[in-house]
Amino acid sequence: MDLETVSAETFGRSLEGIGINLLSVDVERLARLLVEAFGCRAHRVSKDFAIIEHGTTFMQIHHDATYGSHPILGLLPENPPRGTGVQLYFFGVDPADALPRAEALGAHIIEPPRDKPHGLHEGTVLSPEGYAFTAARPTAA
Repeated sequence: MDLETVSAETFGRSLEGIGINLLSVDVERLARLLVEAFGCRAHRVSKDFAIIEHGTTFMQIHHDATYGSHPILGLLPENPPRGTGVQLYFFGVDPADALPRAEALGAHIIEPPRDKPHGLHEGTVLSPEGYAFTAARPTAA
């Protein structure tokens, strides 16, 4: 499937498992952060929408205006952070590389890279809209 040209209907019907949709006031900025800091691939990036790919997982970023009459739109706080309580992991990404890049793109480091007892070396940033993104790689055995 060509993610640059696939229709919304075909793409939607192809999705399986768990879907991740992030609402954003600046789709292009959030897509750039995910690409440049975490090595994701971005497709169909516009002011309204982007498909983000990491490994076999897809995320979609939608501009607030694209949610139209969806009930969740009325629940969004007027001021960030929006994503409090949600932490999205990018496995296989070294936090020592990703976090400085994320910080340079406007994210705030809330947890510097460190080894955790569950076998991962990880660090977390908060995006300008309040989404917690964690870069994580396995620690040495």
